Amino acid sequence: ITMMWRAGRTGVGRCGSSRKPYDRCFSPTLTRTLPSTTQTLSCHTSTRHWPLSPVAYVSGTDTRAISTTTTPTAQEKPKAIKAYMAATTDPLFNIATEEWLFQNMDPSHQVLYLWRNSPTVVIGRHQNPYKECHLHKMDNDGVVLSRRFSGGGAVYHDLGNTNFSFVSPIKSYDKIRNTFIITEALRKRFNINAVLSGRNDILVDGRKISGSAYRIARSKALHHGTLLLDVDMTSMPKYLNPDKDKLKSKQVTSVQSRVLNMKEMIPEITHDNVCDAVLNEFFEQYQMTCELEMLEHDRLQAIPQLRANFETLNDWNWRYGETTEFEYQVTHRFVWGNMDVNINSDGGRITQIQIFSDTLFPNMIDALKEELQGRTYDKAGIDAAIEKVRMQTYGSGCEDHVTEFREWFITTL
Repeated sequence: ITMMWRAGRTGVGRCGSSRKPYDRCFSPTLTRTLPSTTQTLSCHTSTRHWPLSPVAYVSGTDTRAISTTTTPTAQEKPKAIKAYMAATTDPLFNIATEEWLFQNMDPSHQVLYLWRNSPTVVIGRHQNPYKECHLHKMDNDGVVLSRRFSGGGAVYHDLGNTNFSFVSPIKSYDKIRNTFIITEALRKRFNINAVLSGRNDILVDGRKISGSAYRIARSKALHHGTLLLDVDMTSMPKYLNPDKDKLKSKQVTSVQSRVLNMKEMIPEITHDNVCDAVLNEFFEQYQMTCELEMLEHDRLQAIPQLRANFETLNDWNWRYGETTEFEYQVTHRFVWGNMDVNINSDGGRITQIQIFSDTLFPNMIDALKEELQGRTYDKAGIDAAIEKVRMQTYGSGCEDHVTEFREWFITTL
């Protein structure tokens, strides 16, 4: 059962002044009674307070508090914190930097990275730019095409969009804590009351101001997102070509009606003062400070892995990919993403396969392509390949997606 609750300015107990408002322990017990049911929550109580229902979720017109299974808990404290800010608006450098931080930072450190891009369309690792973007218009207007290393869909960035990235030790990773840092920064500095919607979005008065995505590795986790300050809303439909089935499945009307530039509410809001507010709240949350390091292109010469990432992102084949004509092409939109499967076969075997997708599980796509390549193009061959992928992805959160894909794909034979 999920229930809605809001902390008052004074808690019902005290666990010590050194506690942060976010930290929760498991004594005493708070009980709220709802019609025909009783919900018991274990929580830390303190004289410090949550400024919003912690953290409120919004789904359509319904507002729900986080369930007890996702209530923020006091995680293992990182050994140190690091803070970085991009001094350039080059999208390829900034995305390369985020990947370098994720792959190479000390796994015991908590990292915050703040950045923004000049006009660019960023697509997911397995997306087809010729379907997702209006490339001719982008070329004419000097809008850069960027392909990130992770999955997900296509998004438009410009200088009115502030990006934040949290890289966390896996033992202390908590996306609710990260979201709290963002919403608290907005509340304290700009008096903006924001709520978390579903798993990924932050809303103000029912309109989206932020979206997030996540990536998990063995020792680290990445939570990155956007903040809409003063984005050119007319550029989104101009450069993006969203899948009509996706829009229909999500009951999307217009971009302008669903999103909000915070400059409409707070004319003085800027990238710099938002970054300053987020940085201060980051320090407050972890009760530590560090120097803010500014990152510029000269780091490319000093850091080989960063340079390698930049060169990959700048490579034409990485950004645009090869456009082969395929014999067979089938598509289907699942709840978790679109699957566009393209196959060439010879002698009853799959000789070439390409899968375009906006799923947040790019490793699943890599595994499917690897295992289906060379298999017999029949039920037995596909069953064997996909079962192997299902076993490889067991416990990753996408094994059910693999099963759904198998059930559909076999019907296309």
